[in-house]
Amino acid sequence: MASEQNSQTSTRASSPKLDGKFDDNASVDSGFASANSSTANLPLISLTKPHLDHLNKQLENMEALDILRFCKILFPNLFQTTAFGLTGLVTLDMLSKLAKESPDAAPVDLIFLDTLYHFKETYALVDRVQERYPNIRLHVFKPADVSNVEEFEALYGEKLYETSEELYDWIAKVEPQNRAYQELKVAAVFTGRRRSQGGARGSIPVIELDEERGIVKINPLVNWSFQQVKAYIDEHQVPYNELLDKGYKSIGDWHSTSPVAAGEDERAGRWKGKNKTECGIHNKQSRYAQFLAENARKQAKGAAPVETVQA
Repeated sequence: MASEQNSQTSTRASSPKLDGKFDDNASVDSGFASANSSTANLPLISLTKPHLDHLNKQLENMEALDILRFCKILFPNLFQTTAFGLTGLVTLDMLSKLAKESPDAAPVDLIFLDTLYHFKETYALVDRVQERYPNIRLHVFKPADVSNVEEFEALYGEKLYETSEELYDWIAKVEPQNRAYQELKVAAVFTGRRRSQGGARGSIPVIELDEERGIVKINPLVNWSFQQVKAYIDEHQVPYNELLDKGYKSIGDWHSTSPVAAGEDERAGRWKGKNKTECGIHNKQSRYAQFLAENARKQAKGAAPVETVQA
């Protein structure tokens, strides 16, 4: 990718790996399999529920740029997680403007989870974004111990995303995210989630506490519609994924993303035909801790590993 001096790629596994060494006595509700949790050393941000409610009430009707400006002041160790979707690109462009407005303020680096299965158009977009915003530092996190699809499939077999979807989500997305939070000491992140995307996102607030992972999630464009996002992209000539012009509105891995028909929800093209709306990084970690612990027990008994868990 372009601008290598502002990119950092990690494939090193510092989070718990799928080797069966999990503490069966650990609390499943906690979401963490051992005391060596990937978020054990993160800086602590303490917000009581009344304080959080107050903040969300104040932020609810603020402009997105003002929310970003406020959060940059309020939260330490602040990053933006992005797969370079439209909402994330709007946030990135706004943050670049704020960086020019206050050049001495702490920067907001990007975190990109490279599952190795993104569209070629997505990888091309990453290069164009780095050319457009050369001062933004990008941290790329790949599945542990692999650098490409060939290495991934040599370890886990072909089409793991079909044969064991939960396992794929953990290896390609959840574990790299945990590793990113640990290595970068993340305390808070900007996300690209919006209520108009529907599903579980329909009632999210501006600021959320992810108590299982130990971070704060901030959704600065939570009130925006798809039309507002696209209008901003066009007005400010922000680079975007070419697949958008081919009917894709929400873009993830190529194997689980399809175009959206007229009248369908924005994220209808994700995991089409399946009872699934999120890729794992926004689900409760306890779901994956339960899955991994069950796999460890199965492997210890010589049985086939489980392929799904109940949400």
